[in-house]
Amino acid sequence: MFAKLSRILLSPANWLGMTVAIAVLVLKAIGLVGLAGLPLAVLGYAAGFVAGGMWFGFPKLSGPAWDADALEFNDDGDAREAMGRALRAVRGLVQFNPENRLPASLQAKVLELCASLEQLLSQWERSKGALSLQEGFHARHIAISYLPDALKTYLSIPAQYANTRVIQDGKTAVDIFRGTLVDLEGKVAQLADDLASQDAHAFLAHSQFLHDKFGTAGVVPAPALTPPKPLESTPHGPS
Repeated sequence: MFAKLSRILLSPANWLGMTVAIAVLVLKAIGLVGLAGLPLAVLGYAAGFVAGGMWFGFPKLSGPAWDADALEFNDDGDAREAMGRALRAVRGLVQFNPENRLPASLQAKVLELCASLEQLLSQWERSKGALSLQEGFHARHIAISYLPDALKTYLSIPAQYANTRVIQDGKTAVDIFRGTLVDLEGKVAQLADDLASQDAHAFLAHSQFLHDKFGTAGVVPAPALTPPKPLESTPHGPS
């Protein structure tokens, strides 16, 4: 119950509704609004709450609580299964967005990275090529540790601090986290391009093999057919 109340009180929708209501009460206090001040304040709060909810998102009253342990994953067993499990957990947490800690732009960026990683995973499973030991390590750990750790570290910072406080080179925590996501996205794109390049070369080699085996240069020409000569008739003399 307390958690639900906290989500409502700390939500941007509530703050916007309170701002509108307080503005109306101030107008009433200085005599610009008469007896209708209190009803207008209530209506103002409702209008502000709805507008804030539509713009920033309504407070979520249910869903998984934010737990740092939810982003701890082991690279045990099948690596691709572990990657899929980690990506599902990251996506679920980001979509729930506890206490609206992630701005919409960062939410979209993390979800795009999850989609790119899942596409890489599918490509890896059906590819005729292979990633090197080091590149395979990077692919696994982007999903299993690098992305979850970056998200967990970001969510440990109070939202107001992350959005406004400059912490390095003129950048806030939001800016730095966005840059981290861009770096990871670039690495995922590089890995996908590597696999695609190997598959393209395998396709080219196979096509060349088929051309060498069945191309026009290797086809035995059919013998030329000549029309038969007409039969000569034998002349008959008078008997």
